[in-house]
Amino acid sequence: MHVFVTGGTGHAGSHIIPDLVAAGHEVTALARTDESAAAVSALGAKARRGDLSDLDGLKTAAAEFDGVIHVGYRADLLQAGGIAALGDSELSIVLAFGEALAGTGKPLVVAGSIGAPTNVGREAPLVAPVSLGRPATEDDPALPARPLDAGTLRARNVVETAVVGLAERGVRSSVVRIPLIAHSTADRVGFLQILIGLAKEKGVIGYPGDGENRWPAVHIRDLASLFRLALEKGPAGKTWHAVADEGIRFREIAEAIAARLGVPAVSIPADELMVPGYFGFLSAVVTGDFPASNAITRKSLGWEPAQPGLLEDMDNGHYFPAG
Repeated sequence: MHVFVTGGTGHAGSHIIPDLVAAGHEVTALARTDESAAAVSALGAKARRGDLSDLDGLKTAAAEFDGVIHVGYRADLLQAGGIAALGDSELSIVLAFGEALAGTGKPLVVAGSIGAPTNVGREAPLVAPVSLGRPATEDDPALPARPLDAGTLRARNVVETAVVGLAERGVRSSVVRIPLIAHSTADRVGFLQILIGLAKEKGVIGYPGDGENRWPAVHIRDLASLFRLALEKGPAGKTWHAVADEGIRFREIAEAIAARLGVPAVSIPADELMVPGYFGFLSAVVTGDFPASNAITRKSLGWEPAQPGLLEDMDNGHYFPAG
């Protein structure tokens, strides 16, 4: 299969490309700059110069290939226009791909968010979204139920819903929901790195309240193999969970960071003053309880996570280089 990939130089894309190549697929990756073109070429892909803002170019590209994996996003819009502008852009991109692939039965696999299914409403902006009371499954709907669930979740969930809906137009479309923590030796700017940075800055690593809220996680190599399996054999209109650790207590994550950095792990009272004071822009998500199941994904696609789990990976030391 000849596959078109966006976001090929990012954390996910830079692992998806070599996974596809190792499985015998030919890969062409979108590259905006000479530097990006060189990077994807080094990963084993051909570079196709272009930009996510060029919807006509994306449609032309999609029509030429046997399938599309979309994990890129417009960082310029996130910085200039915020999450709403990014969400509008993402929707336009997936609909452009859908138009190009309509009626072909070709696969379109798009990155989604694992946090979405558990967010069924919140009472105030700094109060954690209400949990389902069980691990979210692949069959749980994407759309949040309350106006306060705007922002990242709404932007991403509208995209997820649009992608799944493309199945009705003859596209073998699917969404791979990615957890907040996708870890590896190549992780440079993810949520875990942000938490480690906060601990270094403040001299303590905080966890909200009792720290019993759970976050799922996945090794980026396992995530890459799931994108490939969804491309190769995933049925249309499905959602998959890239989850290896179904829910690690936030306190355990904090304690692992504390042990490596030699700083105390402390409870941050989960109220509207204390949580933002420590966590800053992360305050709206750190109190969330996001356990998620991977049972349907594993049964349907035969996906078996094979890489170290989050806590084991943190013990390997690469998140805490000497000096």
